Amino acid sequence: MKRREFSLSAASAVAASALTLPVANPAMAQARQFKEGKDFKRLDKPVAPDAPAGKVEVVEFFGYFCPHCNTFEPTLNAWAKTAPKDIVLHRVPVNFNAKTVPMQKLYYTLEGMGKLEPLHAQAFRYIHVERKPLQEDEQVFAWAKGQGLDLPKFKEMYNSFGVANQIRKATQLQQAYDVEGVPSMGVAGRYYVDGTMAGSMENVLRIVEQLAAQVRKG
Repeated sequence: MKRREFSLSAASAVAASALTLPVANPAMAQARQFKEGKDFKRLDKPVAPDAPAGKVEVVEFFGYFCPHCNTFEPTLNAWAKTAPKDIVLHRVPVNFNAKTVPMQKLYYTLEGMGKLEPLHAQAFRYIHVERKPLQEDEQVFAWAKGQGLDLPKFKEMYNSFGVANQIRKATQLQQAYDVEGVPSMGVAGRYYVDGTMAGSMENVLRIVEQLAAQVRKG
């Protein structure tokens, strides 16, 4: 079952928990030669990366609703602190159905208000630890108020043209990378990899570094 087919129902949450990706054996992963078409894929049509000259854009496609993304978040944060300095990491919330749109809007509203740290992690916690939904606008507003945010300013940003434009761009990028599920990653507008292809999210990060090195060499 593809992860994009997950609904946000309790039944699907149980199904998702059964699909936790395996953890790689570090020694085996280091010896393994990752192969295009098997462990990762090259995009048929490259996407213009959103990174300065001399930098390599890495995109994480994620969803607050996704249990795998919640599990991967601390690993990604730790990796980002030690990744090569020329890597620029961008997070892109995905849109798989109407119930995911409020969570996309939440991410870009927090970003626009300069409140991603620490509320990005709190949004994951609210859904996966406190087991409360953020599938509707009013649920998001109640959460924002509970976090001590200025609710009128939050609503203004949430419903703004800027956030709508960010969502439009995110959806276009998701389609350009042909995202099958989350968490998954894109590299330099040329490559796509996810845990199902790579075997684990640890392998995904190893592949990302390998591909970034190839891009760096031209």
